[in-house]
Amino acid sequence: MAPLFLAASRTRPHRHQVGAALREAIKLLMIDTTLVAHSAEVTNGIDTPVRRIENSSDKVLQRAEGTCRVVVEGAANGTRIVDLYQKSPIRVLFPGTGEDRMQEAVLVNTSGGVAGGDSLESRVTALSGASIAVTTQAAEKIYRALDQSARVSTKLDVGNGARLAWLPQETIIFNHARLCRRTEIEISPGSELLALECLVLGRAAQGEKLSAGAITDTWQVKENGRLQWGDTFRLTDDVFSHLSRKALLCDSTALATLIYTGPDVRERLQLIRAQSVSFDCQCGATVVGGMVVARLAARSSFELKAALRNLLQGLGRGNAPGPFRVPKMWSC
Repeated sequence: MAPLFLAASRTRPHRHQVGAALREAIKLLMIDTTLVAHSAEVTNGIDTPVRRIENSSDKVLQRAEGTCRVVVEGAANGTRIVDLYQKSPIRVLFPGTGEDRMQEAVLVNTSGGVAGGDSLESRVTALSGASIAVTTQAAEKIYRALDQSARVSTKLDVGNGARLAWLPQETIIFNHARLCRRTEIEISPGSELLALECLVLGRAAQGEKLSAGAITDTWQVKENGRLQWGDTFRLTDDVFSHLSRKALLCDSTALATLIYTGPDVRERLQLIRAQSVSFDCQCGATVVGGMVVARLAARSSFELKAALRNLLQGLGRGNAPGPFRVPKMWSC
């Protein structure tokens, strides 16, 4: 392409040279208007198909590959960090709570969201005597993908005598997003664990309803290497149009899975069941493999978050010390 500006040249360019350069530049800047949904349609939540650019793929775009590893153990004054590793775009913060001992770790995704082909992995190990809650700075967003799934992996290891609460904020799924999330947990006798994951299907503020995409959410819990409980929630393109059926999600768009393992499993089960009567959402809980497994389904993320707050307050026994309570970051 002929240069637009010839500042380095001592001779003035001919008119036809400038005209040819401008035409070439305009071609490069032209946008295929069929790729952009009308703003009014987006506001009204109308699902406008977006034509895929020929030969485009998430593989050829720049991808985020973030990793973090946190290892903590009990100490005389509470819990201390043994090992910490972080690779962009994941960052780990330990905000002060006005007390000497560390109580909460916060994971931050500095990229602002997750796109197709991205890969994020978080590993948290709580050694003997450790007591910590791990949460996220904000709700995670899974953007529209071209042809590759975003991969989010969580690995938790709870040692004997350790207490770990994995309480990230909700994950919001955009229309046409692709997500493969896997949560692997290794527990030890004498450990105590509370783990939560949430999914919000569509952006409520945009009136968005999912019509296509792919979601696979897998759990696997082991004790001393032996599988105690496994579960997979899966949605594919041909299922989204049927989600409103009563046998499926009905009018629910926000889902959560919560598990608890440790002492007083039966008492925790009865507590969850008693509290669920007052929730403005559907809730069911049972004991599987020696652990409590609870499911929640709500019409909106607001209703789901309110139910989870009440549930965590009950499990935390009010203001009792320990990680099983509403994370402070949820109120920021």
